[in-house]
Amino acid sequence: MAFIAPLRGVSFNVEKVGSLDDVVTPPYDVISENAVESYTAKNPYSMIRLDITKNPGPGSEGDSRYQDVADLFHQWLDQGVLLRDHQPALYLYTVQYKHPSGKMLTRKGVVAQVRLSEFGEGVVKPHEETFASVISDRLRLLDTTKAQFSQIFSLYSDEENRVLDILEAAKEEEPMGRITDGDGCIHSLYRITDGAVIMQVQDFFMDKSLYIADGHHRYTTALAYRRLQRERKEHFSEKDPANHIMMYLCPMQDPGLSILPTHRVLSWPGRLTMDELRVRLDSWFILEEISGGSREVLLAEVLGRMDEEARSSSGKVSTLFGVYHPGEDRCFLLTMKAEAKDLMADKPDQLKELDVVVLSDVIINHALELDHHRCEEENLIHYYSDPDEAMDVAVKECNENNQVTPLLFVMNATRIKQVREVADEKLIMPHKSTYFYPKIMTGLLFNMQVEGEQVE
Repeated sequence: MAFIAPLRGVSFNVEKVGSLDDVVTPPYDVISENAVESYTAKNPYSMIRLDITKNPGPGSEGDSRYQDVADLFHQWLDQGVLLRDHQPALYLYTVQYKHPSGKMLTRKGVVAQVRLSEFGEGVVKPHEETFASVISDRLRLLDTTKAQFSQIFSLYSDEENRVLDILEAAKEEEPMGRITDGDGCIHSLYRITDGAVIMQVQDFFMDKSLYIADGHHRYTTALAYRRLQRERKEHFSEKDPANHIMMYLCPMQDPGLSILPTHRVLSWPGRLTMDELRVRLDSWFILEEISGGSREVLLAEVLGRMDEEARSSSGKVSTLFGVYHPGEDRCFLLTMKAEAKDLMADKPDQLKELDVVVLSDVIINHALELDHHRCEEENLIHYYSDPDEAMDVAVKECNENNQVTPLLFVMNATRIKQVREVADEKLIMPHKSTYFYPKIMTGLLFNMQVEGEQVE
C-alpha cells in the first residue's frame, strides 16, 4: 500500500539565522495577511518569505512572486542560511503541549517522503473538500521552487506503537531543531539515519493506508505537479522526486493526538431576535436556556455541559451543542430531536453524526434558509478554534454592525473514528470539520526535489 522513503531534509542554520523561534512559522493557510509583516520584522530569514501566503491573481506581477521565492531559496542555500543533510534520514517529530482541558500531552510522528497515489486508489484517503484557486497558487509555488516547504499531516493505524518505539530507540540524542510556538507548544525534530531501522519502518507501511488530517490542498497540488512532470518527461520514473510528497505521519492511537472543535460565528443578514431563532429551531431541537452569569460564565457552562455529555456517551456521538446571541446576551443548549434526521435522509449515516453537518443542513440551510452558495458568496460564516476569541468577535460585530445579527455556534470536536469512517467510505466532510492541534510548524524541515535524483 503506502511506500515511504527517507529524505535529505533542508533546515535553517542557526549560526546564520539565530533563534529558530523567530524564523519558523505556522502553516501558510492560518496566517492572516495582517500578520505577515510581523513575521518578517521579527527576522529577515522568516519562513513566511518562502511559504508565501496569498495568491494575488493572474498577471506578470503574480507570476514574478514565485520566481522571487525560488531565487531567494537558492540564495539562502548558497549562503549557508539553509543546509541540506548529506545523508537520507527519517525524522521523529515530537510536540509537547497543553490541551485546552489543562492536560499536558506529547504527540509524536515521523517525517518521511510518501509515494503519491490518486485518491481513488485507496492508499491515501482524504476527508475534506479542496478549492481550485488554492491549488493553482500552491502549484505555481511548487513548480517554480521545486521545494516542499511544509509537511502534510497524515494518520495511520499502529495499535502496538511499533513505528514510534523503533524510532525513539534509534534517534539521535539531541534534536536537530527545537522551537516554542506562539501557544507555548514545544516542537522537536530528531534524525534517524540507521539503514536497518529505516527498512523496518518502510516494511511496516507497505500494507497501510494513510488518512490526510491536514493538508488536502498541498496533497492535491502534488498530484497536479506529478501530472505536469509526466507530460514534460518522456521517461517518468516512479522513483522521480515529483512522484513523492513530504508527510508527517502520526498513529491514530497516539495518546497525544488531539482534534479541537471549530466553532462558527454566523452573521445573519438582518435583525433576528433570540425568540425568533427559537421558533425557527423548535421543530428540530430541544432548547434549554443557560442563565445566571456573565457571557463568559454562560459559555463555560455550555462547554462544560457539552464535555460532560461527550464523556458520558460511552463512544456514542453527542447531539448536544450550543448557540449564543450576543445582542441579547442569551445562551442555549441545543439537543437534536429525531425529526431533524428526516431533513438529512439523503446523507450517509457517517455524515449525519457530525455536528457540522447538522449545523449546515438543519440549522443554516433549513431553519435559517441560508444556502451554502450565499454563505460563501457573502462570507457569512467565520471559524474559530478558541471559543473565547469567537465570542469576542461575535460581541464586537454586534456592537459595530447593526445590519447583521451574529450568532455563535459552539461545536463538539470531530472524533478520530469519524474521520476514518468518512474517509473509508470516500465521503467528504464540510469545510473546517477538523482542527488537529497543535499544527505542524513550517520551516523546521523541508524537502528539495532535485532533478536526476531518485527516491529509494
